[in-house]
This record gives sequence, C-alpha cells and structure tokens, in this order.
Amino acid sequence: MFENSYTPVSVIGLGAMGAALAGAFVGAGYPTTVWNRTAAKAEALVAKGGRQAATVEDAVAASPLVIACLTTYDDTLEVLEPAAEQLEGRALVTLNSGSPAGARQMAAWATSNGARFLGGAVKNVPSAVGGADTLLYYGGDRSVFDEFETTLKVLGGDTVHLGDEPDLAALYEMAVGGTLLPALVGFFQGAAAVQARGLPASTLVPYTIKWLEMIGSVLPAFAREIDTGDYTEPESSVNLFLAGAAHDEELGKEANLDVSWQRPLHELLERAVAAGYGDHSISALTEVLKKPTGGQVVS
Repeated sequence: MFENSYTPVSVIGLGAMGAALAGAFVGAGYPTTVWNRTAAKAEALVAKGGRQAATVEDAVAASPLVIACLTTYDDTLEVLEPAAEQLEGRALVTLNSGSPAGARQMAAWATSNGARFLGGAVKNVPSAVGGADTLLYYGGDRSVFDEFETTLKVLGGDTVHLGDEPDLAALYEMAVGGTLLPALVGFFQGAAAVQARGLPASTLVPYTIKWLEMIGSVLPAFAREIDTGDYTEPESSVNLFLAGAAHDEELGKEANLDVSWQRPLHELLERAVAAGYGDHSISALTEVLKKPTGGQVVS
C-alpha cells in the first residue's frame, strides 16, 4: 500500500484526462472528491467510490490537495474563481495546457488567494495515467511537491520537480510538445503514401518506431552541439537535408499527396544555408530559429 495513502484529494474537471486522474486516485484508495461542470461525468467515478461535490467550492474545501485539470489556464481561473476563498491554505496543482505566461498568471492568482501552487503536465495519454513509467513534471512550490510526492506518484511513477519557477512545466510542455505534431503529420503522410500503393498503414508502424528510436538516440549529441554552439562536425548536414527536399516533392506527385506542410521546413533549411550553415550539423537550425524576422538571416 502507498505511504500516506489516505491523503484526501479533490479533482476539478472530468474530461478524458481529469477522469483518468481521479480514477487513479480512487483505484489506489485515496478519498477522492470530484467536480465537473457537467455533473453526469462524475457518475462512473462515484460508482467506484469517489465522492461528487455539489459545487466547486465544496470540492476545493474537501481536501488539502486540489488538482485542476481543465483545458486551459483561462478555463481553470474561470472555474476556480467562485472557490477563491476556499483555496486558503491548500495546495493547488494544475494539469492543463497553456503557455508559461499563463502559468505565471495562474500562480499569481493562486498565491494571492492563499494557496500554494504547483503547475504540472502529464506527458502521456489518459489511458497511461497511473503507469510506472508515465511521466509527469511540475514547477513551483517545492514544499507542495515534497509533501504530496507520494500522492502525486499515483498518477505516474516518473514524477519530477523541475524547479521553483511556477511556469517550468508549461515551458517544458511546449518545448517538448513542439515535436509532436510534425512527427504525427509525418507518419500520417507516410500512411497515405503506402496506402496509395495498396498497402495497409499498419505495415509502416514497426519501421516508424525504429526510426523514432534512432531519433531519440541522436538527441543527446544534438543537445551538446546546441549547448556548445559548435556545429562543425556533423553526422548529418543542413545541405544533406535540403537535398532531400526534392524527394519529398516527387513522393507527393507519385502518391497524389498534399506535401505543402513541408514547405516551411524546406524554407528553414534554405535560410540556414544562406546564413552559412550548409555544411554544419542539422542542429544548427536552432540558431536560425533564434533569429528574428528581418535580422541577419538572408531569406
């Protein structure tokens, strides 16, 4: 059984992720109070042993640890505003999407109402909540993390405190999340390409996974190049990537695909060559991304 397993917790917001969070607490034996604007979403959790609060004020007042899982920081502020008085002396953990600026605003509001604040992010899908290797990271009041670490680990075994700044989880959420949509669209394009040949998309999966593992293996080297600013010993150069751009266009014509989403990436490569990085590592694109429009980069 978990240490401190009976710490009461309240979960505000029962969308797919919020319901998964609350379900993990209920399943682990924690006294769990839930609240959602659409009350019917709490029924399955109540059937499993959760307690449904009639109001958001009641939900916040029920527990020393309040976890809010709504879509954005604006949504969280709107929902919690009526319960501002009840936040006094409680720990508020947010697990929603948003910018670092939004996290800072949220933290300022929470602390102005007497709460201790921890901003977090779940780095996986709802079905993975509670897994031993599921990653959640947090930024903000270290005392909240230390006091409730065992409770928070119910949501995922890989639980990390990034630092005292309340916007760190939002920063890393966006910095890491920037890889998601391009990677997914790349897979979707590949799926369309093999289907154009009469092959199922499922045949692509094992080779895509292997490719993603390769990408993961080279990230430490790219990070070293970026941190040192030395891109002069490339494994793969900007010029090499740019040479492949024509192949993307050819595939689009052959498979009747819209590959226009790749054009901004090709333009980024062209800008890097114009800035003198052609023979440098592909990680030198980091320097091009840092430069403001109209700056030194020749487009």
